[in-house]
Amino acid sequence: MNTINVSQCFIAVDDHDKALAFYRDALGLEVRKDVSFEGMRWVTVGSPTQPDVEIVLEPPLADPNAPAADRQAAAELLAKGMLRGVNFRTDDVDATFERVRAAGGDVLQEPMDQPYGVRDCAFRDPAGNMLRFNQPRR
Repeated sequence: MNTINVSQCFIAVDDHDKALAFYRDALGLEVRKDVSFEGMRWVTVGSPTQPDVEIVLEPPLADPNAPAADRQAAAELLAKGMLRGVNFRTDDVDATFERVRAAGGDVLQEPMDQPYGVRDCAFRDPAGNMLRFNQPRR
């Protein structure tokens, strides 16, 4: 059987500069690409420990052929915090929580043990996406 790995995932953001301040400065992810194309912008970030996995920060409904009404609907869902983000794994969820909170992260949930075997916490990024950080319980 051949191997299948995650290479990219996508997060909708409405302001790339605010998103970069969060993903680069608060989370410590490295910026890999910053691309402008047909009036849109994509920025890829990733963990230095996972060079083959990228998070693409893209505009809501990043399709140049999307109808304006669909773009508006996607932007409204983003503004309401209705779009999902990414779950990150960390080796110390409590230290990660303190670092992100100290950097001004919008706390949704303080670290807690979950019945499904992880200790986790949650934040909203500047666009309103929910990001969870988890650590397997020992």
